[in-house]
Amino acid sequence: MAGADGDDSLYPIAVLIDELRNEDVQLRLNSIKKLSTIALALGVERTRTELLPFLTDTIYDEDEVLLALAEQLGNFTMLVGGPEYVHCLLPPLESLATVEETVVRDKAVESLRKISQEHSPVDLEVHFEPLSLVMPTLRQAAEDKSWRVRYMVADKFSELQKAVGPEITKNDLVPAFQNLLKDCEAEVRAAAANKVKEFCENLPEDNREQIIMTHILPCVKELVSDTNQHVKSALASVIMGLSTILGKDNTIEHLLPLFLAQLKDECPEVRLNIISNLDCVNEVIGIRQLSQSLLPAIVELAEDAKWRVRLAIIEYMPLLAGQLGVEFFDEKLNTLCMAWLIDHVYAIREAATCNLMKLVEKFGAEWAQNTIVPKVLGMANDPNYLHRMTTLFCINALSEACGQDITTKQMLPVVLKMSNDQVANVRFNVAKSLQKIGPVLDSKYVAFVMLADVFSTD
Repeated sequence: MAGADGDDSLYPIAVLIDELRNEDVQLRLNSIKKLSTIALALGVERTRTELLPFLTDTIYDEDEVLLALAEQLGNFTMLVGGPEYVHCLLPPLESLATVEETVVRDKAVESLRKISQEHSPVDLEVHFEPLSLVMPTLRQAAEDKSWRVRYMVADKFSELQKAVGPEITKNDLVPAFQNLLKDCEAEVRAAAANKVKEFCENLPEDNREQIIMTHILPCVKELVSDTNQHVKSALASVIMGLSTILGKDNTIEHLLPLFLAQLKDECPEVRLNIISNLDCVNEVIGIRQLSQSLLPAIVELAEDAKWRVRLAIIEYMPLLAGQLGVEFFDEKLNTLCMAWLIDHVYAIREAATCNLMKLVEKFGAEWAQNTIVPKVLGMANDPNYLHRMTTLFCINALSEACGQDITTKQMLPVVLKMSNDQVANVRFNVAKSLQKIGPVLDSKYVAFVMLADVFSTD
């Protein structure tokens, strides 16, 4: 043994080497977990000059051992001499950040982030930033033959952008992002398209507009007419956000034609995604700029053969109504909202009822009395009992929003009249409606609510 020869200074390294060569994985793992003790025995200088080079050059082990090593090194700052020498930990951690196993790489990156905070600004620039030496690997991954590799690069692009900083983003990531937006595989294009807004937001402000207009927008224009609907849908979910980044003039001149084209797209999901993000463009240029193309798109979605598409546009209607204003809504969209109440799918009728309540909350009780309530109450005489049931559901939803006067004077008489309906289910729901609207009624009419129990036992 080293101690027997009188050279005790070599003993900790010798023991570590022996244990790391042992066939027992658990013994090797235990030796890694004792690294801090070994480093204390060696002292800071020998830890830097002997232990760290040994760990960097010789450890190729089980993932469990490498994971423990990556975690240990994140706490080694004082063991190498403090922040002045913390850069000595970069080589072994950089090596661990390139191993195949994801959890090891993640732990190595976590430790790198931890020790980066202990670098001085000068040391960060001199020692830490050269880890962008990662860029050759990133460039290679962005052009990898396997589309799944390129997809993962696109999917994680925003995180990469934040990690490498503005200069590398401008010089390296912008060209890489352009290539991903033009990738031959639709899955890659879709993943990249989904990152357009976030990528543009995180560009350096001093030349953000120039980069977007020169390098990103041409690619975006191509994607608007992409052959794959998933690519177009991904882009439509984020493109409206560019208006707040580029401002009014650029939005009107360059983005508005793209929005209008997407509102006419044959794919319902594309039109839905544009409509669902209208608040972004409304802040910048006002929604009136889109109104002429917006209306046909809404009508087509409202009458789409897929009931889930119809359901989605109903859910956006209160948002649209608030942005378009009551006059436009009454003139162009009111009829649609009433038509949904007699849709053959129950989920649509239910959503349409909820939609009316939100519209009344937005436009007020007086608007409801003049525009909505008469049409709803008129459905009480519809030959289809399902439509008569919808009248009751609407009354339940609207009573609180419309207030005591409208509920008592206009809705209550209709509910009571329907208590004689020939369909038992309608009469039963009359009882439920009386219970629902009871708290809203004028107190002298509350007695009518007591009849609910009688009706419910019909």
